[in-house]
Amino acid sequence: MRFGFFVGRMMLGGVLVTLAVGAFSVSASAADTPRGLAIARSNACMGCHAVDRKLVGPSFQQVAEKYKGNAGAPAMLARKVKDGGSGVWGAIPMPAHPAMSDADIRIVVDWVLAGAPVK
Repeated sequence: MRFGFFVGRMMLGGVLVTLAVGAFSVSASAADTPRGLAIARSNACMGCHAVDRKLVGPSFQQVAEKYKGNAGAPAMLARKVKDGGSGVWGAIPMPAHPAMSDADIRIVVDWVLAGAPVK
């Protein structure tokens, strides 16, 4: 969706008022991207994980399937993202993400456990 630049003039109470609206564009795909996916992309998660296939680590969909119905999974996975870990999916350790906010971690974990939908 694109919006153009608009300049308009009108008289308001005997005063000439100029209105200007800046030009900007919004990518439809960016607007449609789930917040969890956007945060994962901006925190290097996609370097080791993909939505639907194994890379270095499991796909996000594999994680969702493994922890489906596990009430303790959100807290456990949030700790795993923050602190890192190894052994669950193989020998390659997952690095810690101590600079990632708890709120962002929770959004990503909730998105992953929802099946990592791309829309």
